[in-house]
Amino acid sequence: MNSLQFLEGSPRNLGAVTCGDGVNFAVFSKNAERVVLDLFDTPQDKQPSFSFEFDPVKNRTGSIWHVFVKGLSAGALYLYRVDGPYNPPQGHRFNFNKFLFDPYAKSFTSGSVFRSYNKQRALGLAGVENGRLSDLSDFPKCVVVDDSDFDWQGDKPLNYPLYKSVIYETHLKGYTASPTSGVQKPGTYKGFIEKIPYLKNLGITAVEFMPIFEFDEDENNNINPKTGEKLSNYWGYSSVGFFAPKTTYSSDRTPGGPVREFKELVREMHKAGLEVILDVVYNHTAEGNEQGYTFSFRGFENSVYYILPPGEKQYYMNFSGCGNTMNANHPVVTQFIIDSLRYWVMEMHVDGFRFDLASALCRDSAGALQMQAFLVNAIAEDPVLSNTKLIAEPWDCGGGYLVGGFPGGRWSEWNDRYRNDIRRFIRGDEGVVTAAATRIAGSSDLYNHDGRLTTASINFITAHDGFTLNDLVSFNGKHNDENGENNRDGTDDNNCYNHGFEGITVNPKIEKLRLKKIKNYILCLMLSQGVPMMLAGDEFRRTQNGNNNAYCQDNEISWINWNLAEKNEELVVFTRRIIQLRKNHQVFHRETFFSTKTPEIEWFDFTGKNPDWSNPSRFLAFMLDGSMCMNGDGKYDNDFYVAGNTDIYDVTITLPSPHKGKKWYLAADTSIEGNDCIAEPGKEECLSEQKRYILPAGSFVVLMSK
Repeated sequence: MNSLQFLEGSPRNLGAVTCGDGVNFAVFSKNAERVVLDLFDTPQDKQPSFSFEFDPVKNRTGSIWHVFVKGLSAGALYLYRVDGPYNPPQGHRFNFNKFLFDPYAKSFTSGSVFRSYNKQRALGLAGVENGRLSDLSDFPKCVVVDDSDFDWQGDKPLNYPLYKSVIYETHLKGYTASPTSGVQKPGTYKGFIEKIPYLKNLGITAVEFMPIFEFDEDENNNINPKTGEKLSNYWGYSSVGFFAPKTTYSSDRTPGGPVREFKELVREMHKAGLEVILDVVYNHTAEGNEQGYTFSFRGFENSVYYILPPGEKQYYMNFSGCGNTMNANHPVVTQFIIDSLRYWVMEMHVDGFRFDLASALCRDSAGALQMQAFLVNAIAEDPVLSNTKLIAEPWDCGGGYLVGGFPGGRWSEWNDRYRNDIRRFIRGDEGVVTAAATRIAGSSDLYNHDGRLTTASINFITAHDGFTLNDLVSFNGKHNDENGENNRDGTDDNNCYNHGFEGITVNPKIEKLRLKKIKNYILCLMLSQGVPMMLAGDEFRRTQNGNNNAYCQDNEISWINWNLAEKNEELVVFTRRIIQLRKNHQVFHRETFFSTKTPEIEWFDFTGKNPDWSNPSRFLAFMLDGSMCMNGDGKYDNDFYVAGNTDIYDVTITLPSPHKGKKWYLAADTSIEGNDCIAEPGKEECLSEQKRYILPAGSFVVLMSK
């Protein structure tokens, strides 16, 4: 450290930025009185090897504290300490004894904030809340990263049109963590690379990763009542670092290794034609409420980064359900979020983002919802992000339900109305056929306004939060006993049905029925207007044994069991072919809503007449006019007739005639067993009977004109 020179530095770029023969450090703190940069020699250092105190005259410009450290390079390890007023009723929580992460840190060493503090508490050491940690050997350190130190081999984000997208949501670690995955580096970025051929063959266009921003697995202190083991923060919806890929997801945990390995994953996915969408959590941080630990934002400028109740600023407004809410529409925080998004696009080459509890990002500093929220409009209009996919989860835990009305122009939304209505229809509920038709046609009741397109709706049946598709047809209620919350957690509103037996069964009749229902769900999802998103493993009946809130289960409950892919190969084939059917035909992925002036879509009852929408029928059918759509080869599309019979009785359908004297060919029928239930593209068989079709109970059929 004696060879280092500490110069004035620049406030221009926040974070630790390599520049020539040194590193520029810059952090924001409006009310700080002292700022210290602590440097470390190794990740296991118990205390800093050197500390530099900023000169408030030379090393401060406005509210930015900065220093240029000549002789320092990428891989250097650092933390901060900041002193200032400690006055919680006024919103100030400065504590010079707290070691702080740089909010702009691009990588972290291994370790755990919560484990470090809990260890000190367990040892009975005084001053855990307000005192200084005496041992930082397991406390993560920020890592200086040189983003030019990677060969992208000419890679750029793919930027596929959203209407052509088929999204596949998964947990990065859980996808390959199981020994059944057969990969060399299970649970890592490299391990996921080994599964790229499978994903490409399946036909999906984008992988939506659950949080890979740095988070702390040890934040959860609950105990599994069945095993006695400590549970974890497995899902990761509690960010610690907003510029840093998760260190423990990397097989290379040397300083900077996780950044390089994540970039390699993105590069290899792009080579295979797969986009990368990140599930991002900007609505709150892992620092929790007034009883939480201080290790980053709270220690730099608590009153700016968080929404605090007026007049009671010692508390936190909690629209996230996780203790605090980021003050996203404060100019400093808005800039922080924009900088983070730009970094992931410019330096990490990701293609899009799904924003967790995005309605919280529409709240002002008093917590009120703003339909012209500055942040969401700034993201939508940002020139760097102009080709980036933006997907909102349009609700929060404070009642901010904005489905169909999320502000910001070009945003797409998770459509939970689609999930609920399609689940109920395929389950066989009465009185939902009209709602189901509306969802299949693109949810125009929600999105056909203000110039929005069908791509505003992200359609899904299942997601990480809730039952898997197999469990949706195998359980009548949740079974979250191993979460340590007495089965109180997770929703009870699942619209599920076990088909006669709760959980796993060897009854062939029940299994046959469950498989058919799963095919119905996947078929409906892939042939609806809007953007389909499926949950990883649903294509081969992944189960969580009835757990519909496996946020804390870093084990076989959540991990993908790849043996099921072989066992349920028939469903994998079905999924691959139905995805290909969607991708091959423009009529299934329009950008615009159906016109009321031309018969682009026609609806039928089983007699071939216009349906009586007031009748509580369990039958739904529609025909798509291919002459209204042109495929990528410059030719008009085929006509398609799709019918679903969710009743308990078979039905004889009177078929409409396809246009221009063509005939109907069978593309799919979920009542048929084996791979014959869906034809390979180009191998559809002509129906011997063109006027009628018998559709068994609980089945869907797809006919194609030729």
